Amino acid sequence: MLRLLEERNFPVSTLRLFASARSAGKTAGFKGQKLVIEEARPGVFANVDVAFFAAGGAVTRALAPDAVKAGCLVIDKSSAMRMDPDVPLVIPEINPEALRTHKGIIANPNCSTAVALMGLWPLHRRFGLKRFIAASYQSVSGAGAEGVRELEAQVLAHAKGAPLERKVFRHQIAFNVIPQVDSFGADGYTGEESKIMLESRKIMGLPHLPVSATCVRVPVVRAHSVAINAEFERPVSVAEAREAIAAFPGSQLVDEPSQGQYPTPLDFSRVVKCGVGRIRIDTALPNGLAFWVSGDNLWKGAALNAVQVAELMIKEGLLRPKAALAAV
Repeated sequence: MLRLLEERNFPVSTLRLFASARSAGKTAGFKGQKLVIEEARPGVFANVDVAFFAAGGAVTRALAPDAVKAGCLVIDKSSAMRMDPDVPLVIPEINPEALRTHKGIIANPNCSTAVALMGLWPLHRRFGLKRFIAASYQSVSGAGAEGVRELEAQVLAHAKGAPLERKVFRHQIAFNVIPQVDSFGADGYTGEESKIMLESRKIMGLPHLPVSATCVRVPVVRAHSVAINAEFERPVSVAEAREAIAAFPGSQLVDEPSQGQYPTPLDFSRVVKCGVGRIRIDTALPNGLAFWVSGDNLWKGAALNAVQVAELMIKEGLLRPKAALAAV
């Protein structure tokens, strides 16, 4: 978040950093300055225009109402408020009009949802989406810094012939794939899979859209990928699909498979757009397309989308420039 705010030259007058009491007093760099981290607690959001929350649902539920009461706009990256009917869930390239309906809190989508919709939305606009099936290939950074460290430690241990320890993931993640992201619900779907279904419906304004997802953790450090099979209302063509993807501001067409050109997580780590390729006619669905999307779960799937929301609000006159910001 700090890197993106700096690199994109976000108009900040004052930036304050908040974290748990354990981190209070530590410092973080921003534009050549050392900022002291403060304890996040009720009462600290006075005179703050925008607060970026990235500390999990419990922190959002505890502190976001206090921030709103103080007149602060909250842009939240947790899942706590995403499905609240009074909280807009926004991807700026898809539903920017929802920003005008906020009541103090704007929710950021789940990382795998955001990546998937960078491919689905332009095709929906062209052909009219009827249903889709998704299989995600999610990097370990989606489980936080501890997930990355566990993968790295297991790879090193394997190279040394040492035992591979597991703490973050239920199964060994090095040289393996795990068909579970989040906990299982009564219907057999995980929380991550349900998020793709419910959030896609809300963001695209398709409340009854049939969606089925399988989310898989893979031994990749950064960036998620999603394989999608989608059925549309109108006849489809690969040429038109490529044209729609290429014209969409949130995606980059990378689709010359015979030459080895298609999106990979490495290619789209720390990249603003999500890559879309392997576009082909689906052989099982009428008016169907099959395609592949890769995108940075820490950027478009999280921090970048939140910054883009704030940037768009400034552009639309919904937020004053040179704002006082807080990152929690």
